[in-house]
Amino acid sequence: MEFSVFVDVLGWARNDFDYQLPLETCGFTKTVNATFNVPVIVDKTIDEINVDDYEALAFPGGFANYNFYESCSDERLLNLIRAFDEKGKIIASICVASIILGQAGILKGRKATTYHLKNGRRQKQLAQYDVDVVNERIVVDKNVISSYCPETAPDVAFKLLEMLTSLEEALKVKTLMGY
Repeated sequence: MEFSVFVDVLGWARNDFDYQLPLETCGFTKTVNATFNVPVIVDKTIDEINVDDYEALAFPGGFANYNFYESCSDERLLNLIRAFDEKGKIIASICVASIILGQAGILKGRKATTYHLKNGRRQKQLAQYDVDVVNERIVVDKNVISSYCPETAPDVAFKLLEMLTSLEEALKVKTLMGY
């Protein structure tokens, strides 16, 4: 759900409204074994990404037992996040994905959220990166969107669309999709 929502919302925007919002998937290798062992063939590897070619970066969450945190501490990824942030490009994260942003150091002194259940352990983890952790569904601080659980995924994708276009345009897509 967290991965596919970006594809779905931006896909509807392109398909039904002719928005020029290209979407490419990225991984360390051409085939990524995602959460619950779902294989995903990506468009580009991380080494092929040029920050100047993109307006935004979007991250779904994941689980530790599917190597989410191990994969996300790779310096190539952290440097890519830093480069997007330095250029003020939009960075969207769902659930625990904001921990990656914290690891990259871009949330230091900023407001963000992450998974809030299970005694708030992920929020405590995020706070270790000097983040002002806010226990709200979705938090936007400048160019960064974060959310606190998988249930927020569609709203994060619509917020991303809004920031790429406008509130009015995002509402058109949202309405057409039945939200």
